[in-house]
Amino acid sequence: MKKKVFQLLVDNTSGVLTRISGLFARRGYNIESITAGTTTDPNYTRITIVASGDDVILDQIEKQLSKLIDVRDIHELEPDDSVYRELSLIKVRAGEKERESIMTIANIFRANIIDVTPESLIIEITGNQSKVDALLKMLEGKEILELARTGIAGLTRGIDKVVSVKELEEK
Repeated sequence: MKKKVFQLLVDNTSGVLTRISGLFARRGYNIESITAGTTTDPNYTRITIVASGDDVILDQIEKQLSKLIDVRDIHELEPDDSVYRELSLIKVRAGEKERESIMTIANIFRANIIDVTPESLIIEITGNQSKVDALLKMLEGKEILELARTGIAGLTRGIDKVVSVKELEEK
């Protein structure tokens, strides 16, 4: 199975995420992660979707997404030409004895401790998926109470693939 990261610019209308996720559900495709947020122009939303499958399935996903009425632009975020980031919050059981070792691990990964209670810590980490996965691996043996991962947000490097609002409105 291969993974592809797709970036969509869509009209910021109600139901757009439902239509996109419905397309995946109807065809039995899997969404590994999906993030969405408005752009500098509130009329448009940028959606980043990570999907997996063979080449035929991934090509089909891109074609089917591009046919949706709300989708104004779609392209693949190639790993070598893009920047990906993920935010994760990790709540770890941390009594007095474990707290220092967990904080040391978090510091190695340039993660932030954003909440401390007598029984736990919440770690915030931002980075690529492998950085988040590496921190989680280092926390093996510690009790992770809760984990929240945003999924990938990404942009292409440089200005070659930037789509202006004017170009979107012409489509």
